[in-house]
Amino acid sequence: MDHAKINFLPFIILLIGFSSCGQNPHVNKENKTFMYTNALINETSPYLLQHAHNPVDWYPWGKEALDKAKKENKMLLISVGYAACHWCHVMEHESYEDTTVANIMNKNFVCIKVDREERPDVDQVYMNAAYLINGNGGWPLNALAMPDGKPFFAGTYYPKDTWIKVLDYFADLYKTDRKKLDDEANNLAKGIRDIENVPLNKGHVEFNMDTLNDMFSTLDQKIDKIKGGTKGAMKFPMPSMWEYLLGYHYLSGNKEALQAVETTLNQMAGGGIYDQVGGGFSRYATDANWHAPHFEKMLYDNAQLVSLYSHAFQVTKNPLYKRIVYETISFVRRELTSPQGGFYSSLDADSEGKEGKFYVWSYQEIKDILGNDAGIFSEYFSITEAGNWEDHQNIPDINMGDKNTAKKYHLTDDQLQKKINELKLKLFHAREKRIRPHTDDKILTSWNALMSKGLIDAYEAFGDSNFMEMANANINFILNHISSKENGLFRNYKNGKATIPAFLDDYAFTISALIDYYQVNFDEKYLKKANELTQYVEDHFFDKASGMFFYTDDQYSNLIARKMEVSDNVIPSSNSEMAKNLLLLGLYFENKTYETQSRQFVKNVIEDIKKNVAYYSNWAQVMALQIKYPYEIAVVGNNWKEKLLQFHEHYLPNSIFVGGKTEGNFSLLENKLVKGKTMIYVCENQTCQRPVEDVEDALKQIK
Repeated sequence: MDHAKINFLPFIILLIGFSSCGQNPHVNKENKTFMYTNALINETSPYLLQHAHNPVDWYPWGKEALDKAKKENKMLLISVGYAACHWCHVMEHESYEDTTVANIMNKNFVCIKVDREERPDVDQVYMNAAYLINGNGGWPLNALAMPDGKPFFAGTYYPKDTWIKVLDYFADLYKTDRKKLDDEANNLAKGIRDIENVPLNKGHVEFNMDTLNDMFSTLDQKIDKIKGGTKGAMKFPMPSMWEYLLGYHYLSGNKEALQAVETTLNQMAGGGIYDQVGGGFSRYATDANWHAPHFEKMLYDNAQLVSLYSHAFQVTKNPLYKRIVYETISFVRRELTSPQGGFYSSLDADSEGKEGKFYVWSYQEIKDILGNDAGIFSEYFSITEAGNWEDHQNIPDINMGDKNTAKKYHLTDDQLQKKINELKLKLFHAREKRIRPHTDDKILTSWNALMSKGLIDAYEAFGDSNFMEMANANINFILNHISSKENGLFRNYKNGKATIPAFLDDYAFTISALIDYYQVNFDEKYLKKANELTQYVEDHFFDKASGMFFYTDDQYSNLIARKMEVSDNVIPSSNSEMAKNLLLLGLYFENKTYETQSRQFVKNVIEDIKKNVAYYSNWAQVMALQIKYPYEIAVVGNNWKEKLLQFHEHYLPNSIFVGGKTEGNFSLLENKLVKGKTMIYVCENQTCQRPVEDVEDALKQIK
């Protein structure tokens, strides 16, 4: 992408530098009489409904708004955010609830509100515009575009006075020098189309364990060895990166890689980013010590962290990791689970209009609730009269607490933990009486699939049937309520309705969850469904030019650019996850086309993986699978479930499982049933070693 070709408007440069977001103060607007109601009132997204009574004449993204802009020859104003976004709602309060600002917006623009979690395709296009103009992005995202949708300006949060200046400037320019805006919009649209335009790599590509070792050497320089995570002032969990390092340690035996993972997981578990009272993780920490979070809790973070801590437990058997998994799943079950088995999207950061109010404590509150036990609790969690956060408030933080608490109070470590658990429960019950943060209760397919994967991973690590029951309910909820008649999926579900056609990440993670689910229950219908969904993706998302997948279904792609999702971030990219799915399904169904396609995906981005594994970590996992191809482990006979659970106690990232009471319909199981016995076959490329009956003997065959 040649950024120099984009002629940014001088005015834009003056407006860079305001905050963007994070979270959302929820204002309870129930039981009020509203002066204004706009077209968002008919939507199901909680974020859109929060703006339904603004004086701004908002429309949802769709044909009505786009046709109106063309008919009335008005510019588009596209405002993108999400329900847990703090600065989104600061801007709403300052500007969108103000009639002066609303009148300027309504007069000169067709105004569109977008929930980025429902419409990541729209967000992606206009966020790319913000990056091209400013070099950064964030939410709220505010883009101005020509009636055809081509943007000429994009930024994040603006205070009211500045926002008025922006609106007036472009309203005047649209009248006096429209050609200037047309030229800018055309240049910017071309730039957006060129971003992440992945060429087909037709050359010969080789990679091996030496490649992975070199990648670790590069990544190791970015890791914070003391506090965990990567170096820097803000800390994001980035689960995919640590998953990759766990897998790399498994293949290489590199102790530094495992140490980096353990340090990170220990520090996150002990810091303020983790809700020490109620379980579950916030989205990120604003400091380098994992102490002060942006307090919103997102389903996708907690889903992936359940997987990560479960896998780390399989490797280390650290009881801390088990506690974190159980507490986090309890949080999800308690606060993010719908009656039908779907999972809600997030909890806001704010309650009563104040960030973190639900989660923080004054020293006096701790004394009033815990009485004589306030001292031990306060020392353990760094609760002070001055406060360890803002306004004399405290975020419970084990990392900052007294490391000698057990000794000081003449307790063993087990006695101390038991005491702390009792006191946490008292605080939890007291906290339940507070006004709760708002729940974004829309259900998103991709995030639900990630949570199912987390529950399956937890079941494998701990053998707890409750986790399987939750995963079963969720997977069947997706298949029964968010599937279309055409063998496709929808993106969203709320109030009994699924309305938005699914994107590639919805398919990628659902397929992945179905593959994982088959490997704990050996019910072939789930693996067959994964293959059917993959065929749908091939038919409707495939890009012949690159050999990879677009983010949008070809039946529902009407934006100014049809984009791909390539690099991994807080959630793995949909293309990297599909590369993994294709490899695994290729083995199950003996589909060499899938396997070849997966290799081509990795070839296309190989240089990016090598240079920046932190943002290509899920790609690196696929690359590792292609270096050390997965073992195919068949478990056949009446006692398959018992033996499979024994396997799952171990961390086996490059093994896939197949089996059941009978030989079933997969060729991997052909001629493997021995009457009266449960046999285990460890195979590579469909060549099997000597069959055994004991799991420990089979594990010795996995080198």
